[in-house]
This record gives sequence, C-alpha cells and structure tokens, in this order.
Amino acid sequence: MAKNSGPSCRLCRREGIKLFLKGPRCLGEKCAITRRDYAPGQHGLIRKKESNYGTQLREKQKVKRIYGVLERQFKHYFRIAERAKGVTGVTLLQLLERRLDNVVFRINFANSRAEAREIVQHGFVYINGKRVDRPSYTAKIGEELTIKTKEPMAKRLTELHESLKDRAIPKWLEADPKSFKAKIIALPTREDVGFPIQEQLIVELYSK
Repeated sequence: MAKNSGPSCRLCRREGIKLFLKGPRCLGEKCAITRRDYAPGQHGLIRKKESNYGTQLREKQKVKRIYGVLERQFKHYFRIAERAKGVTGVTLLQLLERRLDNVVFRINFANSRAEAREIVQHGFVYINGKRVDRPSYTAKIGEELTIKTKEPMAKRLTELHESLKDRAIPKWLEADPKSFKAKIIALPTREDVGFPIQEQLIVELYSK
C-alpha cells in the first residue's frame, strides 16, 4: 500500500502550517516549523508570489498530507464528492473524515493518523464484528467500531487514550474507551475538521 515515507516535518514546512503529522510531539520546541519557519530546500527562504493555480495546488496538497492520502486516491474521493448531493467541498472533507484510520485517530486511540493507520493495517479494528484492515474504509452511520487486542497492546491503548483526554472527540462519534468501542452516529460537519481548510480552492482546481 502506497504512502508518504519521507520526513513528515518537511511537509509541514512546505505548507507553512503545523499539520500535526506526529501528534502531540508537534507541540514541542523541537518542532521543525517552529525552528525554521520557511519552506525546505536551498530556495526555501525565497518568498515567491503564488499564482491562483499555485494557491489552489497548495491547498490540495495540504489536505492530502493531513489525511495521509496520495494523489490518485484523493482524486477518487473528489469524483465521488462531485457526483454526490450537497456541496462538493464539504462532501469531500466528510469522506476523508470517515476514513477508518481517521476514525481511530478521532476517538483518541492514536497519536496521529499515521499511527492509526498502522493499528488498522495490523488487523486490530473490527466493524460490526468483522475485521477490516483497510485504512481507506469509509465508515457509515450506525456502524460500530471495536478495537480487539491483547496485553500489552490493550494497556498501551488505554494509557494513550488517557494521555489524549484533553483532545475532544467529535460529536459525530460516540466512544466507549473502556470497552474499546465507538459508534458512528452522524455525518461529520464542516466544523469537525479542525483545520483552516479552504475546500473551495480544491474544487476550483479540479474543475478546470
């Protein structure tokens, strides 16, 4: 399964914003974008005026990197959103939020989406009692998610969830951390994304 394997800190510096690809570690003083607030590479300090296309491209790249998807898959999500009823940009974000790895991240059983992706790929996650090891699986309203694992992994997940208790769980998810369960009770709203995303720029980019 394809994934970005390069240094994640470079991605944040390129987009000029903390994407929290390493979870809470991004809050520390060692965060690369805190120490070097400019794009990576030998020309990173040169500030160029971006065209409309460049602005749209950067917004798309930012969203791709937040959710950890590559171009082909991202474009597939956009085409689904484009055909669906409602606002295309909002529907696109809803599809990304409902990815199984993102759901595991949102219920605070992973520091980052990359860590949540590993939990799914290792076969610890079940949907309505059936094992699902595809991070791209789209969770649906009414489905119940269960994380099934043994010690010491179960203990580690409990400790991790406790350490992330200050990170709010979105209202579209109903979580029961003691039993390692969660339920999708609604569609995520635009406000649930939690990042300054201008999805209309992505729609304009793909509509050309």
